[in-house]
Amino acid sequence: MSDKAPWITYRPELKVLDCTIRDGGLVNAHQFSDDFVKAVYHACVDAGIDYMEIGYKNSSRTFPKDRFGPWRHCDEADLQRVVGDHDPETTGLKLAAMADAGKSDWQTQFVPAAESPLSAIRVAFYAHQVSEAVDMIRHASELGYETTANLMAISSITEEEIDTVLEAVADTPASTMVIVDSFGHLYREQIDRLYHKYSAALEGTGKEVGIHAHNNLQLAFANTIEAIILGCNRVDSTLSGFGRGAGNCHTELLLGFLRNPKFDLRPVIAVIQEYLLPLRRALDWGPSIPYNITGQLNQHPRSAIEWREGETPDDFLAFYDKIVADI
Repeated sequence: MSDKAPWITYRPELKVLDCTIRDGGLVNAHQFSDDFVKAVYHACVDAGIDYMEIGYKNSSRTFPKDRFGPWRHCDEADLQRVVGDHDPETTGLKLAAMADAGKSDWQTQFVPAAESPLSAIRVAFYAHQVSEAVDMIRHASELGYETTANLMAISSITEEEIDTVLEAVADTPASTMVIVDSFGHLYREQIDRLYHKYSAALEGTGKEVGIHAHNNLQLAFANTIEAIILGCNRVDSTLSGFGRGAGNCHTELLLGFLRNPKFDLRPVIAVIQEYLLPLRRALDWGPSIPYNITGQLNQHPRSAIEWREGETPDDFLAFYDKIVADI
């Protein structure tokens, strides 16, 4: 009897974006060694991953270079130093950077895509910043970049606000509109509703729907799978779930689940073992009770992050009493 299940297949149009450096950098102010960034880059290439988000394109005025590492700014010289003459056609990997509305000098910071290793700019914004986000998307697209729209904190805004954003983004060149569960608060049913809302609003535009899940309720992988089942063809993940607070959907779990034969899990496991395991001994990320509590309460995890960095990081009961008293 065959040990394979022939009814399990894969969608070749589904693309994986690894955002280990960008999201993981929120844990340590993007103070990564070049060797670490290169290791993640080569793992993404060798594993057959479609996109790697190598950091932010944010302002050095807002994020001073004496406090934040180079992957908060992704200056072209830093990119060239680490990835050299990167060619997405040869490597099969597209490089992306995220630019935050209100935190990026996007009018002057972006160079033409033909002059950069970057292929994509992902514009992150809150609902009240949608006008600037639309301008950023149009500007980056005019420079030759693929663009995405990442509406953050989706669990904390109204249906009317979501509708307004979707209407504005539908008229832009953005290739993808990403469901971003910033607080790790969403359940499967909410992913379902948001996917159908996004899809209906973007129907006929050619845009894809994406998913970026956080793991406060330990549902990041499950919610990503749900989004895939519904039809999401753009999915985010990080190595070992490395990301702010509770972290993200794990790249190693996602690649194993997708069953696309182009993906090779071994390079991912190798870089986790060599780089992420030692890093985990020095940095705090991943599910824990404080992050779970903020996820349940639909709150930004900053209070849990501050607690975990304090004098009594494992006094979970004191954190619970404090956070509930502040509601």
